[in-house]
Amino acid sequence: KAILFMGILQEHEAHALRVQIEQLESLLQNPGSDYLAEGIPIPDDLAADLEKLSAENKKLKYRLSIMKRSMENGRSPKKHAEGDHMNNIIGLLSTAFHEAVKKAFPKLDDPPIAILPASNPKFGDYQFNSAMGISQHYKSSHKLSTSLQLLKSHGEKLNPREVAEKVKTALGDDPIIEKLEVAGPGFINITVSCGYILKCLHQLVLHGVQPPRLSGRKRVVVDFSSPNVAKEMHDEFPNYQKEVPPIGDLQAFYKASKVRFDGDDKFKKQAYSCVVKLQSGDPDYVKAWTLICDVSKKEFSKVYERLDVRIIDRGESFYQSRMVKVVEELKRKNFLVEDEGRHVMFPKKLSAPPLTVVKSDGGFTYDTSDMAAIKQRLEEEKADWLIYLTDAGQSTHLHTIFDCAEQAGWLDRSQIRVDHVGFGVVLGEDKKKFQTRSGETVRLIDLLDEGVKRTGEKLQEKGRQDVLTSEEFKAAQENVAYACIKYNDLVHNRNHEYVFSFDKMLEDKGNTAAYLLYAYTRICSIARTAGVSSEDIKASMKDQQLNLDHPKELKLAKTIMQFPEVLVRLLDDLCLHTLCEYVYGLSNTFTDFYEACYCIEKDRKTGEIVKVHMNRLALCEATASIMAACFNILGLRPVSRM
Repeated sequence: KAILFMGILQEHEAHALRVQIEQLESLLQNPGSDYLAEGIPIPDDLAADLEKLSAENKKLKYRLSIMKRSMENGRSPKKHAEGDHMNNIIGLLSTAFHEAVKKAFPKLDDPPIAILPASNPKFGDYQFNSAMGISQHYKSSHKLSTSLQLLKSHGEKLNPREVAEKVKTALGDDPIIEKLEVAGPGFINITVSCGYILKCLHQLVLHGVQPPRLSGRKRVVVDFSSPNVAKEMHDEFPNYQKEVPPIGDLQAFYKASKVRFDGDDKFKKQAYSCVVKLQSGDPDYVKAWTLICDVSKKEFSKVYERLDVRIIDRGESFYQSRMVKVVEELKRKNFLVEDEGRHVMFPKKLSAPPLTVVKSDGGFTYDTSDMAAIKQRLEEEKADWLIYLTDAGQSTHLHTIFDCAEQAGWLDRSQIRVDHVGFGVVLGEDKKKFQTRSGETVRLIDLLDEGVKRTGEKLQEKGRQDVLTSEEFKAAQENVAYACIKYNDLVHNRNHEYVFSFDKMLEDKGNTAAYLLYAYTRICSIARTAGVSSEDIKASMKDQQLNLDHPKELKLAKTIMQFPEVLVRLLDDLCLHTLCEYVYGLSNTFTDFYEACYCIEKDRKTGEIVKVHMNRLALCEATASIMAACFNILGLRPVSRM
C-alpha cells in the first residue's frame, strides 16, 4: 500500500514538474509572455531551474515506469489467441479507469491511477484510490519557488468524492465489473463480475497456466551464482602436476594462505605478482589454475544438481581477452584517469569511489571484469534486461558499474533495464551471523546434508516409511529437504536479514515448503481418489460450464485469478516473498473451500463413492496447476506421495 501511495504522489509530482517545465520552456522561448506582462520577474537562474526540474522529472518518470507495467496488460495492440495468456485483472482495471479518468477530466495529462486489492472483502475485490491525487491537480497551484508562481489552477475545485463520482459515471458498463460503489472520502470499491471470473477459470482448466499478457518477450541475463573457486581450492600445491589435490585439502590451503596473505607482506606481494602472471597467460600458472577450476567445478556441480540449478558458466577467465579491449576502449575515449599509477574511472551520477580498471602493476581487477561482463551481455548477448543477484553490500559497486557503462555508451537506460537484486544477512538462532560452532562459514553442501538427514527423521516419526516405497521415501526426503531450505530463504523479504532455523523450516504447518508440498499432494489426490484424470476434467468442461454458486467456490476462483497480477508485481520489484505469500494464501483459501464444499460424496456405511462433483474437481485442478506453477518459479519440486 505504501508503494502504491507513493506512486500516487509521484504521479502528482511528475505532472506538476512536467507542467512547470513546459511553462519554463515557454518563458525561455517567448520572453514576452503573459507572465512577464503580469509583471512577475524571472529570476536569473531560470535556466538552471529548468535543468534541475528536468533531471528531477526523469527520476520520477523512471520510478513511475516500473509501476505502470501493470497497466500494459490491457494496452497491447497485438492480437492474442484465446487461452495463450491469463488476464491480469488489476492491469485491465487500471486501463479501464485510466480511460474513464481521461474522459471525465480531459484537461489532465497522464493522471495518476492506483488500483489496490480491497483490504476487506465486504468492500469488494479492488479499490480505486486515485481520487485524492486527481483532486489535488485541481486544488493546488504548483510553485517553482516562493518568489515565482508560474502555474494557475485549472479553474475547477472538486473534492475527492466528487472526483470519484465523475469517474464512476464515465466508466460506464465494463464486462469485468459487476458493481461499483463510491465510499468514504472518495474510494471506489470494485466487485469483479462472477461471469468474468468463470470465463477466465474455464480457460485455465482447458488450456493450463499461461503467463500474463505483457508488451513483448525480453532476453534476460541473470548474474546469480558466483561460487569462488579460490574458497574451495587455492594457492600452491607441491605435486599439482602429478597429483590432483582433494577438495578438502584445497579448502585448508585457502584458509592457511589467507592467514599468511593478511600477515606476510612479502607473501602478499608474491601473490599479486602471480595474479598478473596468470592474467598474462603464463603456461605454468594457467595449468595450476585450470586444475584448481576443474576440481572445484566438479564439487560445485554436485550442489547444482541437488538444487536442480542449471547455469551457463561465465567465469572471470571468459572475460580475459574482453578486459584488454575494454581498457583500450576506455583509454581511447578518455574515460580513464591516472591516479598513483592506477587507471581509474569516476562515476558521473553517483557520489562513489572510482573504479580501478588497471592496477599500478598492470593487472586487472573485479572492476575490470565487471565492466567487460556488462559490455559483453549488452553487445554480444543482446540482453534487454540485466539482473545482478548479490548481497546488499555490493549495491554501490554495481550501480557504479551501471553508471560507467552508461558513460561508455554501452548502456541505454531508456531501452535496457538493469537491476541489482540485493539480499540481507542470514542469522543463526543466536541472532548473529550464521556460522558453525567453531565460527566458520557454513558450507552449502553441509547444509543440504543436514536438511536431508532431519527431513528423513521427520518422515520416520510420522511412519511414512510404512506407506511409501523406498523410492518414494527417498524422493520425498530429498525434495522436501531442498524445498524447505530454498523456500525458507525466499519467503522472507530479500532486503531484510532473517534467522535460519531447521526446526521452523521443516514444520508441516504455517507458511513453509513442507506444509505447501503436503497441501499440493493432498489436492492432487482428491481427483485420483475419485478415479478422475485431468483429461476427464477437461473433457467435462467442454460439455458444461463451470458454476460458482457457493461463496467459498467464488472466493477460491477469485484467489486463483490473482496469480497473473502477482507475477506482474514480482516482475516489478523482483521480491519472491510476494509469490510465497500468495501460494500460502491460496492453499488456505482452498482448505476453506474443501471443508465447506464436498468434491466427492461417499456412502456413510459402505464408503463407496456415490457422487462426484466435476465442477468442484475442476476448481481442485485449477488450484493444483497454479500451485505447481508457483513451485516451478520458486524452484520447488513436488512429489506425488508424501
